[in-house]
Amino acid sequence: MVGSRAYGPYHRSSGRKGRLARGSAGRHVAAARRRLGPPARIPADHGLHELVALSHALFDTRDEGEILLLAMEHIVAAGPYSAAAGYLKVGSDLVPSPRNGQTHASAMGRRVLELAGQDGNVSVAGRPWGRALGLRGAGGLLGYLVVTSRSRPTEAERSLLATLVRHTAAALSVAFAHRRQREDALELHRLRAEHTTLQRQLISVVAELGYQRAVHALMADVAASGGGEEAVTRALHTLTGLPALVEDRFGRLRSWTGPGRPVPYPEPDPVRQDEMLHAVARQAGPVRMRDRLITLIRSHGEILGVLALVDARDEADEHTVLALEHAAVSLARELTHLRSLAEVELRLHRKLVDDLLAGTDEASAYARSEAVGHDLHRSNYVVVVQWSNRTADDSFAQIVGRAAAAVGMRSLLTRRSDHVVLVADDRPHSRALYEALARETGTRSGTIGVSAPSDSLDDIPHRYQEARRALEVRRRSRERYGTTFYDELGLYRILGPGNDYRELETFVHEWLGQLIDYDSRHDAAMVETLSRYFDCGGNYDETADSLVIHRSTLRYRLQRIREISGHDLANVEDRLNLQVATRVWKIVLGGPG
Repeated sequence: MVGSRAYGPYHRSSGRKGRLARGSAGRHVAAARRRLGPPARIPADHGLHELVALSHALFDTRDEGEILLLAMEHIVAAGPYSAAAGYLKVGSDLVPSPRNGQTHASAMGRRVLELAGQDGNVSVAGRPWGRALGLRGAGGLLGYLVVTSRSRPTEAERSLLATLVRHTAAALSVAFAHRRQREDALELHRLRAEHTTLQRQLISVVAELGYQRAVHALMADVAASGGGEEAVTRALHTLTGLPALVEDRFGRLRSWTGPGRPVPYPEPDPVRQDEMLHAVARQAGPVRMRDRLITLIRSHGEILGVLALVDARDEADEHTVLALEHAAVSLARELTHLRSLAEVELRLHRKLVDDLLAGTDEASAYARSEAVGHDLHRSNYVVVVQWSNRTADDSFAQIVGRAAAAVGMRSLLTRRSDHVVLVADDRPHSRALYEALARETGTRSGTIGVSAPSDSLDDIPHRYQEARRALEVRRRSRERYGTTFYDELGLYRILGPGNDYRELETFVHEWLGQLIDYDSRHDAAMVETLSRYFDCGGNYDETADSLVIHRSTLRYRLQRIREISGHDLANVEDRLNLQVATRVWKIVLGGPG
């Protein structure tokens, strides 16, 4: 096939085409053209001499395209000829010379193809004689030279033309041979370089596999030993030389091995912690954040914690990343196993506590409690935990269990729809559990109610109600968050569950009924104002601030309360009954409505 592009130097062995050479080959051609001078009509008696000079120029050129151009430009050295076209064979194609004219190019190309490697006549307008002459070497056809003349050449001129064609073909053969030599040399150099690279890669792979086996073996030993987080950070520090640490998903430190541990460890910011977890989770591997290289400990898509290396000098390499990833996988398996055990234990605890709260057979309860390591023969306390920003699901129940264990509480645990219940074998500390949960959850918006001691299993359902009453009283007090003990409720103990609500409603209606009716008719808040006034100990400024009203407004409301209710706030008995009535209205009866 005749190509549509102009040819340049090419690899005959591979069929690849390139640009025209401009190096040493170009310098040879320029020198040859200077020796030959501009093409001119050469007298016949000087033709042989000129062909000798052209032959030297052709053999001095190493570029096939330039050889063909020289032959086409100086075809007049052989007689009254002009070069109508030239072609070089590149692979299976005949590529036209850039010197070819555009006129009749397609027709001439088809004619050359028809000749199929043979010489033959060609027709060119205005030229009575035309011939396509094959340029052949030992390997076959190298190209074509299409020559035309305004007159029929003589026998001598035909002989000179044949000589020029043979010399051009020979020069092309030499150029092809030189090109093959250069290509072979370049290919040999490439293969040697490739071999060297492969050897280096092989050495690197062998070293990498050795390191991987070492990391895998070490982490397998850690997993088999059951050492947990401490063992993993210790192994990771040994492998990398960098401080290694584990945090839970909330950012609290669980293990640190190596120098530089902050004391005390910084308290995490919940918002920033969530942002960090989401940023790391979006990446495929460990992520650098400031001076740490961080990866997540995950199981089935759930984030169990964070494993990190402290790398202030940015020394971590691919081996460090490999060790960190292996350690994260090993720790994920360990934590998943521990979580599974904890879930089984939690289910056993939950079933036992559920039965205790509902009332159960003593012998069975004692046997089951011994099986899970809890002593029900001691005085036990029922503890109810509720956190405003947390659902009472299994995750929160586990957090409560961990916090209780951290402060030394031996307890059984279950959960209800909106709170978690603990049965503890000792009286909890007044603030320890609350503070531990505030650290675990990252917020202090929680309330804990604790019952009076239970000396028998039959008391536990009643103690559960006491703990709920203590929690409810705390939630409705001015200081909503913290821990409240039932045996410290004082007056509120007699207002708890079990009393006659009908009598309580009657009492409230007797003392507050007119105010409640007034609030309902006028969409006012007289009862709430009175309740806040008592909560603030009768202090005008505190009461006004808590209601977000002006002091004069409060004074007006209290005067209206005296007028509407008919009770005197200065009277000790009226004041006591009104205060108790507002407490019953708010805590027992649930406030407005």
